Amino acid sequence: MALKELIEIKFRLADGSDIGPNKYTPATTVGSLKEKIIAQWPKDKDSGPKTINDVKLINAGRILENNKTLGESRLPVAEVAGGVITMHVVVRPPMNEKARAFC
Repeated sequence: MALKELIEIKFRLADGSDIGPNKYTPATTVGSLKEKIIAQWPKDKDSGPKTINDVKLINAGRILENNKTLGESRLPVAEVAGGVITMHVVVRPPMNEKARAFC
């Protein structure tokens, strides 16, 4: 695999801190990125995600789907020209017992 095929991504958390950057192949799924985010979540931060469904990844104003690959998500790699793509991480707040009763 050529080195230029790798996509360098960092994940921006709500408090402005980052996870990464790391390099991924275009065949990497959004779901596997979310698993990596959960595994690398800073231990000192409260209310970290528990499952990939608790995490939303946003790139260029679009919410990325778990089953899509980075290549299928059409990341603006050409526009970055060797730079790092920043994806925003949104964590769904935990639901309390009353909210679960209404779901």
